[in-house]
Amino acid sequence: MPEVTLDQIETATHAALTYHGAEPWIATEVARAVRAAESVGNKICGLYYLESYCQQLKSGRVKGDVEPVVSRPRPGAISVDARYGFAQPAFARALPQALDAARENGTATLAICHAHTCTSLGYFTEQIARAGLIGIGFTNASPIVAPPGGKTRIIGTNPIAFSAPDGQGGIAMQFDQSTTTVALGKITMAKAAGEAIPLGWAVDANGEPTTDPAAAIAGSLVSTGGYKGWGFGLMAELLAAGMTGGVVSRDVKPLKAPEGPPHDLGQFYILMDPDVSGAFFDRMAQVQAAIDAEEGARMPGAGKKPMQVIAVEDNVWELVQSLAR
Repeated sequence: MPEVTLDQIETATHAALTYHGAEPWIATEVARAVRAAESVGNKICGLYYLESYCQQLKSGRVKGDVEPVVSRPRPGAISVDARYGFAQPAFARALPQALDAARENGTATLAICHAHTCTSLGYFTEQIARAGLIGIGFTNASPIVAPPGGKTRIIGTNPIAFSAPDGQGGIAMQFDQSTTTVALGKITMAKAAGEAIPLGWAVDANGEPTTDPAAAIAGSLVSTGGYKGWGFGLMAELLAAGMTGGVVSRDVKPLKAPEGPPHDLGQFYILMDPDVSGAFFDRMAQVQAAIDAEEGARMPGAGKKPMQVIAVEDNVWELVQSLAR
């Protein structure tokens, strides 16, 4: 496998997106997100999506030439209409106002409306935390999860992300996880590789546990912790769709299909100023000290260092270069 630098990944991604119709500033925001995902080994949210980005730019399923419209309907509420474009540039346009609103009010919300899939929620909540605030994010996705005891797929993997600042411009804690036992991308990647999946990830169309990724895709993913994870998935569903005007999971078409209607997804963020209580960093330090005292334990996201050189599969890198012309 060739080893490529993050700069090469970002440059090639930018070139591919602009070649297929994205405005340069929009391509810059999306390419940064791809770079960030690849730097921590999150391949599902990195180059894995580039081909579909390009195909959907060509078909018009995602708009690469629209200017997001930011508004502030309430003192503590920021909204941005992505206008069926990428989520990354919409977030970038709205973040400064959302940070200001949170600092003014103690808490604020940021609703990204009518957007393409954001891919990695943690990429966005991390930006909030690096600005010194606590960030929580929610989104929904194509229906792939049936309720416990049911067989009809109603919600998506519906991830939740949380990032907490360390008070020095860094991240003290971060998690970004689906509300299912595993993200759908891991199952689609297993299917493409001809590999089995572990029991407990999914059930088939009859509700029976399966190790066959194709049967899992035709069936349903399993919510983390059963009905407990199902509850978190529903919470993400209601906030992501209900607070942004985005579609519910049952109306989300396959995210990587080259053609079709726009994703029309919503992403909903809550921003909180940790200085409001005057105790946040002290209490976090106490919790972190207790965790650090346990051998082998760590705060979620702690110690994660971005890689500068990435091993990319030959066929993937060849595809990226061909997309970039």
